[in-house]
Amino acid sequence: MPTGFGRLWTAQTVSSLGDGVSHAALPLLALTLTRDPMALAVVSAAGTLPWLLFGVLGGALVDRWDRRRTMWVTDAVRAVLLAVPAAAAALDGLSIALLATVAFLLGLGGLFFDTAATAYLPDLLGRDPALLERANSRLRGTQTAASGFAGPPAGSALLALGRAVPLLADAVSFALSALLVRSLPAVARPVPQARESLLRQARAGASYVFRNTLLLGLALRPAVGNIAFMAVETVLALFAHDCLGIGTFGFGLLLAAEATGGLLGAGIASFLGRRLGTGAALTSTAAIEGVAILGLAAAPNPYVAGLSLAVCGAGMGATMVLGPSLRQTIVPAHLMGRVASVSRMLGMCAAPFGAFLGGWLATTFDVRTPLYTAAGLLLTMTVITSSMTSNRRVEAALSAAAPADVPDRPESRTPVQEAAVQAPV
Repeated sequence: MPTGFGRLWTAQTVSSLGDGVSHAALPLLALTLTRDPMALAVVSAAGTLPWLLFGVLGGALVDRWDRRRTMWVTDAVRAVLLAVPAAAAALDGLSIALLATVAFLLGLGGLFFDTAATAYLPDLLGRDPALLERANSRLRGTQTAASGFAGPPAGSALLALGRAVPLLADAVSFALSALLVRSLPAVARPVPQARESLLRQARAGASYVFRNTLLLGLALRPAVGNIAFMAVETVLALFAHDCLGIGTFGFGLLLAAEATGGLLGAGIASFLGRRLGTGAALTSTAAIEGVAILGLAAAPNPYVAGLSLAVCGAGMGATMVLGPSLRQTIVPAHLMGRVASVSRMLGMCAAPFGAFLGGWLATTFDVRTPLYTAAGLLLTMTVITSSMTSNRRVEAALSAAAPADVPDRPESRTPVQEAAVQAPV
């Protein structure tokens, strides 16, 4: 791996650990203020709103800005931002409105940081497909370990020391990340395009995704997947309690099984891509997720349920390495921020629909129905997108990817560049 990746890896790991701390601490802090489910939902939902409101425009801004500077400035601002609720907690001045505002602003910072990091990585690695898969595997694995395993228990433990402590710990993680990112090597910026309005550039990024069959297939997988997985997550605790007969500790073990599978999947993603081809590997992991959720829905005991979640986590972990790595390889540098933000926005906006669907199905029918429905959605999505992300289409897109950026406007493309955008079969 080239010089600089280790620092980026460390920065994102530290930041992910802080995210895990705040992910556990913010809902628990809200719970100390109110028992109103709607108020608690506002705090939880506030962090996803920036993707719904500013996802496409945020990607267009990242494509205009220096990506390394965007990352370290964003993390520095988030470190300062967390000092506000920490001080309020120390002075007994916390409120639901303040926590929701902080969650929203942290989510907005995450939009800019994640989009800039996604766009910066292929430039740092020279857009080498093998290096990108290896890098995304490491980033995904440590993110899962830090935010899924270590962060939430640490957040709960730190909260016991004082309401301000987990917030300060998260602030420190952002500050360390900012310092590490600031020390990263500079990379060549994308060739500037003709000056256009921000809205027009944002539309160009969205159009690039929706007109490219391969990129659209890569975006549909997490979008449909988030509907299915949120339907499952909404009722999983109730399912574990009522159908599997396990308590709080057992439920924690179920989540740990899923995270363990995610680590395994991230670790073997490159092997699957080489063995099956990236397109076939993506179709296989999507099918594995659907079959695993079907096994969870029919699980007669906690052991089968834990195994099903571990298998599902492995499929998700591999998908989250292979999909972004392919996207970073074939998308022109000057469009990378917009394409990444549009793809992420589709997934983030789909999640609330899944939560509503899961709750409605469990209320109308029974608690297993959302799980069977989620499995059906995943398997249907696998069939629909299998041709969109086939090996043949992937190879065509990789072969057609030109070294130079493809201009935003179709009329300025050469025939070869136009063929790359259309991703022929």
